[in-house]
Amino acid sequence: MTKTEINMSYRILGEGKPVRLFVAGLHGEEWKDTSDILENIEAPQKGSLAVIPLVDKGNYVSTLDGSYFTGIGISIIKAVEELRPDIYIEIHSYSVENLTKLTEPDRLDLVGVPAFSRLDHDVLLGSVAPYIRRKYFPQDALCLTFEIQKGNALSKQYATRIINRMKEFTSRDEFLMCMLKRYPKQARKAIEDYKNFYGLSDNDTPIL
Repeated sequence: MTKTEINMSYRILGEGKPVRLFVAGLHGEEWKDTSDILENIEAPQKGSLAVIPLVDKGNYVSTLDGSYFTGIGISIIKAVEELRPDIYIEIHSYSVENLTKLTEPDRLDLVGVPAFSRLDHDVLLGSVAPYIRRKYFPQDALCLTFEIQKGNALSKQYATRIINRMKEFTSRDEFLMCMLKRYPKQARKAIEDYKNFYGLSDNDTPIL
């Protein structure tokens, strides 16, 4: 990979490993809140970063819908297959009225995925859709979703800072160490959610 390389569906910044893939503007009008974060991001100090600032701005189709990644999200799958990223990040946005629905403890029973964890300024942290997580990534890959609260300037500013920090992480363990220090409760929840997702025991390596 060269310093800056442009593909039909993604742009690559930097070169070498680890390889990261960050995606925004996945559906509906989310691009209005998220795409510019990746349009303005700079290359990591080590390794490479592939970005897809805009996947689709048509009708909203949830990434939890099995048809998403075989339809409007197919560019993401193609990028994953070509790049085999070690770190995969999705940037979404949500309306304030959906905050409770996204963070309620019963979300796993209701929609089949764990509740998001709440960070500063109502930025939410969670995993990606089970479909892409299970089918396209090994267990030791780091796959995360960040949700920005629409209309909340502080939420977007803080999310932008997080995303710029994420591009510098070189491993899953480095991310976990940082999270356990800054957000111990949320980090422990993310580890537990991961173990439950893969049916791992407490003795297994704590990965997301």
